[in-house]
Amino acid sequence: MHREPRLEPKAVGLPEEARLLYDLVAIPSPSGQEGPAARFLVDWMAEHGFRAYVDAAGSAVGIRGSGGRDLALLGHIDTVPGEVPLAIRAGKLYGRGAVDAKGPLAAFALAAAALVPPPGTRLVVIGASGEESASSPGARHAMRCFSPAACLVGEPSGWQRVTLGYKGRLQVEWSFRGPLAHSAGPQPSAAERAVAFWLQVQEYLRRQNGRQGRPFDRLDVSLRRLNSSESGGYGAAHMQMIFRLPLGMDPHLLEEELRPLARQARLSFAGHEAAYLAPKNTPLVRALLRSIRRCQGDPKFVVKTGTSDMNVVGPVWDCPIAAYGPGDAALDHTPYEHIDLAEFSRAVEVLRGALQEMLFLLAR
Repeated sequence: MHREPRLEPKAVGLPEEARLLYDLVAIPSPSGQEGPAARFLVDWMAEHGFRAYVDAAGSAVGIRGSGGRDLALLGHIDTVPGEVPLAIRAGKLYGRGAVDAKGPLAAFALAAAALVPPPGTRLVVIGASGEESASSPGARHAMRCFSPAACLVGEPSGWQRVTLGYKGRLQVEWSFRGPLAHSAGPQPSAAERAVAFWLQVQEYLRRQNGRQGRPFDRLDVSLRRLNSSESGGYGAAHMQMIFRLPLGMDPHLLEEELRPLARQARLSFAGHEAAYLAPKNTPLVRALLRSIRRCQGDPKFVVKTGTSDMNVVGPVWDCPIAAYGPGDAALDHTPYEHIDLAEFSRAVEVLRGALQEMLFLLAR
């Protein structure tokens, strides 16, 4: 059953609306270990009028209403690894997942709990598992189980901004192992081979991008890990890179173009996701814009250089879709992750208005 939040002295003065968020952030849930947080959210939703369960992918699912027209609220309950000490300071909640993305997920649950869907419509809240991994098992399972008429994806953008698109992704592992040679000789070491490959990748990107200036339109790469070693007469090196793809670039075709650069090294690939851009002139987007303005906000559109579960479900569900949620995305994955609680409450207010309008449209 749902447990009341265990508010520590540091949480004195926590706004009532933020109690769900506080308790979710207090439960660690790195990818693959979402169970306790998912069960907590299911218990909370069951006590607030949802039919709630943990699905086969380990996601928390809550449904309000009945009928054949769903409005899906797809957040994610997993986080990246790494502890951020739970604290409230100057009206801000610190903790891993406060921004990415338990803040948007808690806002979804609170807004949905305050609404009664008209006959024939349902609100479906999904706290998906594994979004921070390269496989997104929660979103892929939900994609097979539901076919919504509209979908909001829970990702931080700030309460006044609506996200319409995300770049694609390809994760690449480069590895080499070979016999050592004398350091005074011409044979390159494993570490030198790694550097040479990285320089080839940079040149490839320079040719691909040409004069493209906007980050969303460029092919970019981030070097996430690099190490080398020598043992038993052999040298070894390993690199992990994540490519961020612009619209129209097929990650499988990129894979084929990168393979010839490897030469004697080994390449492996994962996390193939194409970029996705949603249209802005949809009933869902218009409802969000109107609700932001009613809350005295100045709405703006944004596209992101990362990926989200929008990349997974958007092409398949083929319905009005956008991403929305409180929080500063620049704090994602950092040791300083925190969310402004006043902004969180404002986002819940925006969502209530937008969801109410969308449910009315779906019921017509």
